[in-house]
Amino acid sequence: MPFTRHRYPLLVTTLLFLLFPCTCIRAQNPSGGQTVKGVVVDKESLLPLIAASIYVVGSEPPLGATTDENGRFRIENVPLGRRSLIISSIGYEDGVVQEIVVGSGKEVDLKVQLTESLIDLSTIEVVTTRLNGTPNDEMATVSAQSFSVEQTKRYAAAINDPARMALSFAGVASGDDESNEIIIRGNSPRGLLWRMEGIEIPNPNHFSEEGASGGGISALSVNVLANSDFYTGAFPAQYGNASSGVFDLRLREGNSDKREYAFQAGVLGIDVAAEGPIGPKGGASYLANYRYSTLAVLESFGVTITGEGSRTTFQDATFKLHFPNKKGGYLSVWGLGGISGDRFQLEGDPETSSFQSNRGVVGVNYFHRLSEKSYLESIVSYSATRSDDDYNSGRGFVFDDRFVNRALRGSLRYNQKVNARQTFQAGIIGHQLGYELLEEIVSNGERTTNLSQDGNTYFLQGYAQYKYRLGTNVTATGGIHASYFGLEGQQSVEPRLGLRWNYKPGHSVNFGAGLHSRLEALSVYLAEVEQPDGSRQRLNRGLPLQQAAHLVVGHNWRFHKNWRWKVEAYYQEISKVAIATAEVTDPYGVTESSINFSDGFETAELAPDGTGRNFGVESTVERFFTGGWYALAATSLFRSRYTPRDGIERPTRFASDFVQTVLAGKEWTIGKQKINTIGLNLRLSWSGNNREAPIDLAASRAAGNTVRDWANNYGYSLPNYFRFDTGIRYRKNKGSRSWVLSLDIQNVTNRDNVFRQFYNPRLDQVSSLTQLGLIPIINYRLEF
Repeated sequence: MPFTRHRYPLLVTTLLFLLFPCTCIRAQNPSGGQTVKGVVVDKESLLPLIAASIYVVGSEPPLGATTDENGRFRIENVPLGRRSLIISSIGYEDGVVQEIVVGSGKEVDLKVQLTESLIDLSTIEVVTTRLNGTPNDEMATVSAQSFSVEQTKRYAAAINDPARMALSFAGVASGDDESNEIIIRGNSPRGLLWRMEGIEIPNPNHFSEEGASGGGISALSVNVLANSDFYTGAFPAQYGNASSGVFDLRLREGNSDKREYAFQAGVLGIDVAAEGPIGPKGGASYLANYRYSTLAVLESFGVTITGEGSRTTFQDATFKLHFPNKKGGYLSVWGLGGISGDRFQLEGDPETSSFQSNRGVVGVNYFHRLSEKSYLESIVSYSATRSDDDYNSGRGFVFDDRFVNRALRGSLRYNQKVNARQTFQAGIIGHQLGYELLEEIVSNGERTTNLSQDGNTYFLQGYAQYKYRLGTNVTATGGIHASYFGLEGQQSVEPRLGLRWNYKPGHSVNFGAGLHSRLEALSVYLAEVEQPDGSRQRLNRGLPLQQAAHLVVGHNWRFHKNWRWKVEAYYQEISKVAIATAEVTDPYGVTESSINFSDGFETAELAPDGTGRNFGVESTVERFFTGGWYALAATSLFRSRYTPRDGIERPTRFASDFVQTVLAGKEWTIGKQKINTIGLNLRLSWSGNNREAPIDLAASRAAGNTVRDWANNYGYSLPNYFRFDTGIRYRKNKGSRSWVLSLDIQNVTNRDNVFRQFYNPRLDQVSSLTQLGLIPIINYRLEF
C-alpha cells in the first residue's frame, strides 16, 4: 500500500494540531481592517476609467472610493473576512467582485474590467452582475472558465496546482494520480497548450517527460498568479497550436505601495515570497517566489511515492518586475524556472536509474497605448527545457535519453475598440525552435541509436478576430488562425466562430465552432533509424499538423442569484492523425494511433491517415461561494473513438465514457470579533478508467509473461476510478500578520485504483498496479 495503515494515529495527531490554534489563540487581540485597492479599466480597450465608484457591500459604516485619473482606487480599513464589491461607472454595466478574502497579512489588489453599456443610462437603470467563472477574454463564448488563486487553494486536494484544480470542471479527467496531466473530452493530454503572460511556454511542471503536457507537480507557485482562463474546446482565434485545451496563465503584479512577505512550510517543501515597490511608492513593483522540496518528508507519514532507494527533489522560482509609464503603458519582465530529479539505487545493487527534468522561461512584455481605444502589446520570450533519463542494469544494458528544446518566441498583438459594439484584434507569433535530441541503447556491447538530431527550425502563427454586439443580448465573434511549420513545410488555416444569445434574463444560448491544430513534439518529426548501409534515415518527413474540428452548443441558466446550471454538447472530428504506414502488418502496429500517446515518440514511420472523433454532453450545477458555502456537481458523458490502419473504429486509450465530480465547502467565522475562519472542503470523483489491450491469459501462461490481444486494442476498460478528497483550513488574522494552517488529504478511503494490469507468472493470474493511496498534504503559511 502507498500508505501504511498503522500510521493513521500520526494523521489523527496532525488533525488535532490543525484544530488546536482555534482554542488557544481565540482570546488574543483582534486585528483592524485592511486596505483594498486596485484599478478599473474598460474591458475592450483596457483604458483606465476615471471617477468610477466602488463600494463595499454590507459595510458599517459605508465604505467606498472613486477612481483617480489613472483609474486607481484605494479603500482603507475594510473589515477582515470575505467581502464583496460593487463597481459602477457612467456609461458602463455594473461589475461585482464577490467574496474576496480580506486578511490582515496582505493588502488586496484588484483589476476590474467593465463593459461599456449599449443602453442610454439616462433613461434606464441597468445593473449587470458578472457571473463567477466568466472568462477574462470576451471573445470566448463556450467551453471557457476563469479561475482564481483563492479557488485553486480552496478546492480539496488541488495542492495549489491549477491543473489538479481543473479536474473539478466538467469534461476533465485525470491521467493518473502521480501526474497532473489532464484528459479533456477524451483527448490525449498532449493537445493542451500552456500560455503565460500572453505567449506560449513549455510545460510548466516538474518531472515532465518529452512530449508531455503534465508532470508530477506544478513548477509554478499559485501564489504569484492572477485570475487566469482555462478552455476545453472551440477556442477563440488568438489561440493556436492547441487541439484539446488551453491554460492561459497571468502573473499578478507585486504591491507597489508597501513591502510584503510570505513564508510557507509543509510536507512538499519550503516556499518563500517577497513583493514591494521599486523606487517611489505607487509606481514600479517586484514579485518573487522560491520553493524547495524533497518528497522524503512524506516518508515520515508512511507515504511511498517513488519507492525504496529513490531520492526525489525539486525546486522552482518565479518573478515579475512591472514598470508602468506616464502614457498609460508598461514594461514587465518575468520568468519561471524549475529543476527536478529522481535517482534510484538499492544498497548493494549495481542497477541504477536517474531522471532529471529542468525548464525555464524568461519574457519581456511591452504595452503601448496608441489611443484611447487602441493599444499594441509586444512580447519576447526565451525558454529551454532539458530532460535526461538514464538506466544502467549493471549487467551490460544501458539506456540513455536526452532531450533539449529551446525556443525564442515573439508576439505582436493589436487591439482596436471601434465603438461599444465592435472590437477588432490581430496578431502575429513567431517561434525559433532549437533542439538537441538523443536516444541510445547499449545491449551486450552493441549500440543502437534511435534518435540523434540537433538543429533549428521555425513555427509561424497569425490571427485576426472580430466581435460584434448586435444588441444588449446578442454577441457574435468570428476569426481566423493560420500556422506554418518550417521543418515540414506544413500549414493550417483555421476559421473560428462564436455566438452568445441572452434570450431572457438569466438564460443564454452559446455556440462555438472552429478548426484547431497542434504540433507534435519535435522528436516525433525527427525520429530516425539506421539503414543496412550504416546511414541514418529520418522517418517522418512531410508529416502534417494534426487537426481537430470542434462544434459546441451550450445553455446557461442563472436560476438563482447564487446558482447556475450550465449544459454543453460537443462534437470533435479529428483528422490527419499519425498512424502506421500501409506496409505495417503486425497486430500492434495496425491497431495503434498517436491519438493514444501522452508522451514520448515512436521510432517507426508514420502516415497521416488516421482519424478520430469525440462527442458528449456535460452538465455543471454550481453554487457560487456566498454566505459561507459553495457547491459544484459536474457530470460528463462522452465517447472517444479512433480509426487506425486496419480501418476498424475503436475506443481510444482515454475513453473512460463518464466523469462525475462533486465538490462542496463550508467556511465558518470564529472568535469574538469574527475575523478568523475555519473551512472544510470535500471532493468526490467517480469515473470510468483508461483502457488497454486485454490480456490473453492462455498465451501469457505459455510465454511466461504478459501477452496482449492486440486485435482488440483498447477494448478492455480498467475498473472504475473512485476517489474522495478532503481539506481543512484555518486562517488567523492578528495585527499586521495572518497565517493559514491547512491539511489536504487525497484519497481519504485509501482506495486502490487500478493503473495498469499485467500477467503475474508467480501467481499465475492477472495482477494490477495501483495508483496512489492516502496522501496527507500539510502546510503552514505566514503572510506579513
